[in-house]
Amino acid sequence: MEGHFKKAGVPPTRLLREFSFTESKEDQVNVGDQVLVQNLFQADDVVDVMGHTIGRGFQGVMKRHGHHGGKATHGSMFHRAPGSIGASAYPSRVMPGMKMPGRMGNKRCTVRNLKVVEIFEEDHLLLVKGAIPGSRGGYVSITPSLVEASKNHGSVE
Repeated sequence: MEGHFKKAGVPPTRLLREFSFTESKEDQVNVGDQVLVQNLFQADDVVDVMGHTIGRGFQGVMKRHGHHGGKATHGSMFHRAPGSIGASAYPSRVMPGMKMPGRMGNKRCTVRNLKVVEIFEEDHLLLVKGAIPGSRGGYVSITPSLVEASKNHGSVE
């Protein structure tokens, strides 16, 4: 990776991403150029925000899928267990998609159609109205909304 940064003439960074531009902007952007928020977005634009959700590690079915569990009294011993997961004789297997314990979170998530409220040019910050995926200090990718782009260009008549 060091060679890529030297060729572009930029210092090494923690995160390296590739974005596509429309043909009109593609001629203006060169390798190693700094892409600033104020050059790409304006207030009242609609954007899509992509990030990774907060990772919660290995969780049981109650937390992961919202199962209610069994009785906690009379020695039931069925407090947080998943219950029946399939038939015995036929088909004698667990069907695909069965809700089971496992890793929760840390998946890529896209929040669509968020409105840009304000742009702080001096700090290179974008103020967006709505929920942003991921934990604080995490990296997100912001792109113009696909739904709004299709509305503006319309369908072929």
